[in-house]
Amino acid sequence: MSKVERQLGQMLVDRRLLTKDALETHLAQAASSNMPLAQILVAEGTVRESDILAAVAERIDVPFAPLEVAKGGDLIDAQAVGAIDRAIADELNALPLRLENGSIVVAVADPFNQEKKSLLEKASGMPVMLALAPKGAITDRIAEIYKTFESLPPEARQTKGSVDAKAVLAEAEALTDVEKRPHINDLLTVLIDRGGSDLHLTAGSSPQIRVNGRLAALDQFPMMKPAMLRSMIYEILTARQQEQLEETRELDCSHPLPGKGRFRVNVFFQRDSAGAVMRAIPSEVIPLHKLGLPAVVSEFATFKKGMVVVTGPTGSGKSTTLASLIDLINSTRPDHIMTVEDPIEFMHKHKMSIVNQREVGADTLSFDAALKHVLRQDPDVVLVGEMRDLETIQTAITAAETGHLVFATLHTQNAPKTVERMIDVFPAHQQQQVRVQLASSIQAVLSQQLVPTSDGEARVAAVEVMVATPAIRNLIREAKIHQIASQMQAGAKYGMVTMEAALADLVRAGKITRETAIERAEDQEGLEALLGS
Repeated sequence: MSKVERQLGQMLVDRRLLTKDALETHLAQAASSNMPLAQILVAEGTVRESDILAAVAERIDVPFAPLEVAKGGDLIDAQAVGAIDRAIADELNALPLRLENGSIVVAVADPFNQEKKSLLEKASGMPVMLALAPKGAITDRIAEIYKTFESLPPEARQTKGSVDAKAVLAEAEALTDVEKRPHINDLLTVLIDRGGSDLHLTAGSSPQIRVNGRLAALDQFPMMKPAMLRSMIYEILTARQQEQLEETRELDCSHPLPGKGRFRVNVFFQRDSAGAVMRAIPSEVIPLHKLGLPAVVSEFATFKKGMVVVTGPTGSGKSTTLASLIDLINSTRPDHIMTVEDPIEFMHKHKMSIVNQREVGADTLSFDAALKHVLRQDPDVVLVGEMRDLETIQTAITAAETGHLVFATLHTQNAPKTVERMIDVFPAHQQQQVRVQLASSIQAVLSQQLVPTSDGEARVAAVEVMVATPAIRNLIREAKIHQIASQMQAGAKYGMVTMEAALADLVRAGKITRETAIERAEDQEGLEALLGS
């Protein structure tokens, strides 16, 4: 439960609207159901919404408007009502109540909304004092009171609004476009319910979700306007994250959805408008044997030292595979596991191992900075979320060389290209030394991609595995990377499989179509030879 909810409950107890025993019962209910305390109290009829708002208004020191008693034409302040055009009142959900000391008192559901206050002052031509009132009651009373106002004799209807009511209304509509925006959690809930993997938010388009690799529009939500989208995104960011986004124009972070899971978030700017892509992370780590990976992959969790690299394009399940390997180690070995991620995706509990997870930006400045210090933190296993640059690759290789088991990811397509990429990132004069280091430290490379199934209803993993046999280590050392593929083709007894062989197996099993396999294969002729006629 949150401290704010307990404070709200205590205010209701102080007002004798709730007993202490009832408060504790409802707080426990709120904690177990992830529902706000106020929502539970109102839904069960324990406390009226107006009573809760009255307590809140007293706490935040703003006037409270008990609209339940503000009925009848005799209670209407005709001057106040006539000061604000009906269309503006409807758009802003703001009810003029009375004139007081040269100001107009207006009931709203959000009394700290300074933009709304400014527009009401433009509309009325006088200072405005905002009072808190229930949102639904405001809507009802606007219809009732303006109907009564319009029935008054002409001499009693004194209108004194802004000179350009249309301009104010246009501003009000722009403001409420932002206010009527859906919360990102609403979109993420739809994503999870439909079994999607990614939520795409971009200005000028309705929200889009990716399901089984295909984008689909969420037409039940409005088109994202720049101001609306910016507000939605900034709402889930901390002040520090907002500052970082403004400075660098890019941001990687995570966002939790209570009861549903976590999401990896990338925020960016395009055409000077904010946009975001949010990737769903399962709330529970999937056991390795349920991922459909080759049996040899489970042996990677038994290594005591060296480097295992998991590669593939974005969205191919690299993080899921690594999380499953880490969970297997966590469940079977009394080790110290250190992870460096950007952001933290899967949350690991301490089992047989101790698991410390560090997030770039929050817990450390960079992958490189974290890895430089990790060797002093007595790790047995190190997970590097992504090897992005020379320094990170170099430090990861050093950690693997010095007796640690290192798991890492790269955005490469197959095992030979992975080895080539790790070497080529270094200056030419260092590459021979790196070949020797990598040849002695590499243990395995796993390359994967998710391929649409034959029925188009799901995706299945196609996985290439390279195990570092003495022959492959020798090819790396002697710069004969181009010969690694042929060694993999001949290395079935070690659990090795090429991507073409993996795709061919999926075609034979009827899981994917021949056309899809050929489209996804890098060596199409080799795949066709495996499949035959």
